[in-house]
Amino acid sequence: MSRIHKEHLQAGYIFGDPTNEEYIYLPAGEVGTDAPMCVIERGSSREDISLDEAAHLIDILTLKACQHPTLGRRSF
Repeated sequence: MSRIHKEHLQAGYIFGDPTNEEYIYLPAGEVGTDAPMCVIERGSSREDISLDEAAHLIDILTLKACQHPTLGRRSF
């Protein structure tokens, strides 16, 4: 399942839980890089994480494709 999440992140989809204000996405500047870094937002904090870790967290936290409050449905 995480391979599908990686492909969706690389296509710009945003995963999250709007109720808990948690979002994971791949910024546009990271597309096509050798080691893309995703962003995880929790409330007002942001942290860079690897694509592998992002896909793993999407599974563990059961995040779904959603709409980000400022970015919309896609990160680019």
